[in-house]
Amino acid sequence: MIGSLVMLISITLMYSTPFVFGGMAGVISERSGVTNIGIEGMMTIGAFAGVAGSFLSGNPWVGLLTAGVAGGLVATLHAIASVLLVGDQTVSGVAINLFAPGFALFGCRMLFDGAAMSPIVPKLPKLISSGSLPGALGNLDIDVTVLLGLICCVVLWFVLYKTKWGLRIRSVGEHPAAADTLGINVSATRFICVVISGVLAGFGGASMTLAIISQFTQTAIAGQGFIALAAVIFGKWTPHGTYGACMLFGFTQALVIMLGGGVFPIPSQILAMLPYVMTIAVLVFFVGGSVAPKADGVPYIKGSR
Repeated sequence: MIGSLVMLISITLMYSTPFVFGGMAGVISERSGVTNIGIEGMMTIGAFAGVAGSFLSGNPWVGLLTAGVAGGLVATLHAIASVLLVGDQTVSGVAINLFAPGFALFGCRMLFDGAAMSPIVPKLPKLISSGSLPGALGNLDIDVTVLLGLICCVVLWFVLYKTKWGLRIRSVGEHPAAADTLGINVSATRFICVVISGVLAGFGGASMTLAIISQFTQTAIAGQGFIALAAVIFGKWTPHGTYGACMLFGFTQALVIMLGGGVFPIPSQILAMLPYVMTIAVLVFFVGGSVAPKADGVPYIKGSR
């Protein structure tokens, strides 16, 4: 019983990590006033770039950095369209979600001789490996990305609520015109936040392909970016709240794996639906009181009031 509980905790932490990075990406972008629906696409690019970097270099840390750079480059496109060109942020995000998976698959076929999935690549190290601890704790298996995700949440919380730059981010997300009159460069602040959002989303994609499944497939990021956005809303656009919501969705994924072990006669199709059903349920029943930053999704034109 204790061993099963420890295993459930391990799987929850493992599968919540991509959500955590995606959720933190959503928090920093939306707190600055830019809706980033393209997190799904940025995570997909990061998932492929991480595998490509790990495969070519033989070093998964290089793969992780490559994923962050790739996610940041894609986010730059979103920042140009939504901040500099004052385009529709939703349309830009949807375009990235359509473009990124296709580009990742194309890159995979080009790099791996026409294959739709990559070979197994070197994985990121583990903080605690299965069997390294005695007794029931031997089922504990924790990747280094779990710690990195937690650090990311703590750092983002500190930046947003304990630094002058964090105050500027929140001000341009709440009332950009007032921030502008105080000398804050609204466009530059939003641009930087969107790019950082892409870097974090890239890390989220790589945490799936370099820490969990060790390869890139078309379904490596299957709606996880959208679940991360739901976690942002459920967490009320705060890093700590989003982190807790990501743990909830990770727990749901862990239940799918544990229940799919054959102990309970539940059809696999029903189990596969569970994380997405949980996401819909959370959005319908638990986020009615959540209030987004006032200027979230509203393009800012200098001089407007």
